[in-house]
Amino acid sequence: MLAARTVAFQRGKCLTYIGTSAKLTVLKKDPEFAFLNDVSCVPLQQTLRRLQTAFVNFFAKRSAYPAFKKNKTRDSAEYTRSAFRFNRASQRLTLAKLGVLHLRISRRVEIDPTTVTVTRHPSGRYYVSIVLEVATPPTKRVKTGQSIGIDFGITRVATLSNSETIPNPRHLLQRTALLVRAQRRLARTEKGSNRRRRQTCRVARLHEKIADARRDSLHKLSTSLVQQFDCIYLEDLHLRGLVQNHNLARSLSDASIGRAIRMIEAKAEAAGVSVVKIDRWCPSSKQCTACGHVLDALPLSVRRWTCPRCHGEHDRDVNAAKNILAVGQTVTARGGGIRAVRTSVRNASRQRNVNHTRKKHAISS
Repeated sequence: MLAARTVAFQRGKCLTYIGTSAKLTVLKKDPEFAFLNDVSCVPLQQTLRRLQTAFVNFFAKRSAYPAFKKNKTRDSAEYTRSAFRFNRASQRLTLAKLGVLHLRISRRVEIDPTTVTVTRHPSGRYYVSIVLEVATPPTKRVKTGQSIGIDFGITRVATLSNSETIPNPRHLLQRTALLVRAQRRLARTEKGSNRRRRQTCRVARLHEKIADARRDSLHKLSTSLVQQFDCIYLEDLHLRGLVQNHNLARSLSDASIGRAIRMIEAKAEAAGVSVVKIDRWCPSSKQCTACGHVLDALPLSVRRWTCPRCHGEHDRDVNAAKNILAVGQTVTARGGGIRAVRTSVRNASRQRNVNHTRKKHAISS
């Protein structure tokens, strides 16, 4: 249908969702496409609706022209209410032309679903996502009155301003040997053979284990932070630019800092916790938390340094986390909110340096 709409678009004609739906009806009568009748019509219609949405976004200049998914790794089928039945008593799901599915329910469903999506992963696992319409539950979290600054890294996935450190589990590094062995076996198989198909599934399962372990550790980290603190201060990192460094790309991707930040923001919004991001150009690592002195340069290889002005010794990550907390609280005190403007944060950092200098001169006098 994408090809048909592309041809019509090139000829200056308009082929809408109604036109593609009519073409689908004709295709079902063609013996070459008889397999389209083996499945429910609802997933097919939902696919046409998603295609229509893609073209609407394109004409509204919100996205690029729809393209074919050449390397699609996950197959999915979306069912609406007319194509499934869910028994809340037995927690059983029945899909049109498929029958009853034997599910391992992760959470008991007490409301009639609106949409069901079945997804098949490359590892051979099938997942069912159920969409429910529920009212937003009230926040039951008790305020703790505490704030925290967080500095993300590679050796330590997170360093808190209270000097607590969370080590990086390095899930990919722990299974690198198994992954290398499995991929070498895959490379030796013949394309199109059953052996290659089985080995591809084994490699996908190994990748999925790594992703599951990483996701589990990030969920535990984000949940713990949101439960302990009322305000969380983060650094606005340019992760896409950091990954350009080929020496750090694999370690950064394994740490999954971007996903950790997204989890913290999502859970904080649901719990009523504020998240403030400070400017990425703030010299959090190079600035002394005691006197405010800023070093000219601080290479990544230097993990501990001594301030040349006050002679205070600092751990690089802990010092950065404390500066993130101090600058973030300055922004909040000046009326800044979540995702504060960079200029405000930069000015707050400069003002803090001036205050440190004035305080030192006053003491000296």
